[in-house]
Amino acid sequence: MDLNYTPAQQAFRAEVRDWLSKNVPAEPFASYDTREGFNQHRQWEAKLAEAGWSSVTWPTELGGRGSDLIEWLIFEEEYWAADAPMRVNQNGILLLGPTLMEFGTPEQKARFLPATARCDAMWAQGWSEPNAGSDMAAISSRALRVSDGDGDHYVLNGQKTWSTRAIFANWLFGLFRSDPASSRHRGLSYLLVPLDAPGITIRPIQALNGKQAFAEVFFDDVRVPVENRIGGEGQGWNVAMATAGFERGLLLRSPARYQRTAQKLVQLYRQHQVEADRDPSIRESVLRAWMGAEAYTLASYHVVGRLLKGATIGAEASTNKIFWSELDLQMHETAMRILGPRAELRDDPEVHDWLEGFLFAQAGSIYAGSNEIQRNIIAERLLGLPKS
Repeated sequence: MDLNYTPAQQAFRAEVRDWLSKNVPAEPFASYDTREGFNQHRQWEAKLAEAGWSSVTWPTELGGRGSDLIEWLIFEEEYWAADAPMRVNQNGILLLGPTLMEFGTPEQKARFLPATARCDAMWAQGWSEPNAGSDMAAISSRALRVSDGDGDHYVLNGQKTWSTRAIFANWLFGLFRSDPASSRHRGLSYLLVPLDAPGITIRPIQALNGKQAFAEVFFDDVRVPVENRIGGEGQGWNVAMATAGFERGLLLRSPARYQRTAQKLVQLYRQHQVEADRDPSIRESVLRAWMGAEAYTLASYHVVGRLLKGATIGAEASTNKIFWSELDLQMHETAMRILGPRAELRDDPEVHDWLEGFLFAQAGSIYAGSNEIQRNIIAERLLGLPKS
């Protein structure tokens, strides 16, 4: 493939870089897992949307710029290089948005996508349940379809847990069992649920760092219109697997994220090189981190090139997920080794950022489908190995 950018792509990069240089906040926001930080990030998202940068691959009439995936990669490179704020509505923009593009009706796209780009619609995920974590086919939350004077509705009962952003979001997308006689992957429907609907209770789950990144969501006879279903009734598993593919593949974790972390890791090593070189393996870990980020970038451009020629991403998304989650952990473990065993005791912004990243990286092998499950998918669907 040709790794040279076209004049149009170079002009696009210049436009992105210019806008970011004029608009990225001078001071970092508070964590978006706090009310103050959430509001700051939401205002930033609205500013991005006003300029057409919130979701560059979406059609212009739905709040995007109509860009292709190469331009999206370019945008991500410039965004992360500018140290711009984290994307608080990534559930909606990077996961639900592409799902709606593929499975949504024209009415659903017009209703939800522009509002998502502006962050008027903020989305939480409704996958995991107390007895259905990595095994999403074990979902038991029910959606009973009824018809009455208010039209066709689903009545929801059950519980979702580990719902990212649910404390601050106003919408949730997730799977519910609409056929009570079904089991496993069959009889599930993919529903969009307003979180202010009567019968919903949201309880925060406090993380070890004191923040409220997650929540439990309880449904007690919650009524949701049938027009809030994405895809056919009972076909939710297929829709959800598309969403999971976006999460495990390119969109949720762009390579630019890891390129920027690798650059910062190299800077950290150089600042502490005398102490770090006392353990020669640290230098090797830094080099491996940088090479891993570059390899992931080249692989992503290769995948995008195939997609632009009509190919699709299937089970190979699982290889992406394993790679970026383990790369992220390796980079942050290396940073903590450079900073030393007493680093977490220091009141230092540099240490704080690396420590926060290190703690978050621990979850990478679990969310978006545990890496054990991804290895099973690779073995069975890519390598053709028999099930154990």
